[in-house]
Amino acid sequence: MTASKCVAGALAGLLLAACTPTVQVAMPSEPININLNVKIEHEIYIKVDKALDNLFNESSGLF
Repeated sequence: MTASKCVAGALAGLLLAACTPTVQVAMPSEPININLNVKIEHEIYIKVDKALDNLFNESSGLF
């Protein structure tokens, strides 16, 4: 009886070991490309800001 229990235990151990998940980390075959579509309007805002400064200047007489 003890031999059959050992065989049953060994089979159960093999079955549990066969079902363990494996995790693999692999490098991609192609380089990673990041496309940034950024619209820069900084110059336009500076021009408008300077125009408003000139409009509301103290010597303009608006206020």
